[in-house]
Amino acid sequence: MLVLDAGAFLAVERGDRSVVALVKRERLAGRPPVTHGGVVAQVWRGGWGRQAGVAHLLAGVTVTPLTDALGRRAGMLLARSGQSDVIDAAVVCLAADGDDILTSDPGDLHMLAQVASIHVELIAV
Repeated sequence: MLVLDAGAFLAVERGDRSVVALVKRERLAGRPPVTHGGVVAQVWRGGWGRQAGVAHLLAGVTVTPLTDALGRRAGMLLARSGQSDVIDAAVVCLAADGDDILTSDPGDLHMLAQVASIHVELIAV
């Protein structure tokens, strides 16, 4: 599975075609990328102008709600890691062993993934 953090959406805003191609490849393979509502809140500013790419990307992504259960898992991960970014922790909580995460913050996500004991590929954008 391909998990997107805010960096993936911001890369699309900057015109990074490699992110769009990677997402398209996953969708065509029947594996729509996933993110959560907190990431959407970080990047969404209305969809007009520069955000047309973000709106188009969101149309092909499964957006998981930031539910009580996901929030609790993320909070426990933060407690164990000493980190404080809820959005990053929830992104890591969406991932499982073998998944890829598109991120602009591989350092923090690497540490969170280690603490969560999952082996993911962090793809810097």
